[in-house]
Amino acid sequence: MAQAANGAFIDRPAARALAALVFVGAAAFLGYYERDRLFGSGGAAEGQAGAANDPFALCFAERAAQIDQMVKDKVVSAAQAADFKGRAEAMCRAQTKGAGGPPGGAGGRPPPGFTPLR
Repeated sequence: MAQAANGAFIDRPAARALAALVFVGAAAFLGYYERDRLFGSGGAAEGQAGAANDPFALCFAERAAQIDQMVKDKVVSAAQAADFKGRAEAMCRAQTKGAGGPPGGAGGRPPPGFTPLR
């Protein structure tokens, strides 16, 4: 196939090279932007160490353990326990001035020990 000497830029090999460069750059940017989701944020030990120092996580873990013990002792039902844990979460957030990330735990995940209603 013969190509005209004054063909449009988009038909030239330089345009294809530029498109490849843009594609590689966009893929690199997305890889960098989503690096924590793709490769993790370091390891489970670091995440647990951060949660161990979080005042909200400490408060909620203590309350959740008490509520779980009440369920084991058959003092409250599972439905009541789920309601109590929701109230405990609100109380711990109020006491710790909202520490522990957005409602529902850091990253949109519920705090340890929290089980949603079914």
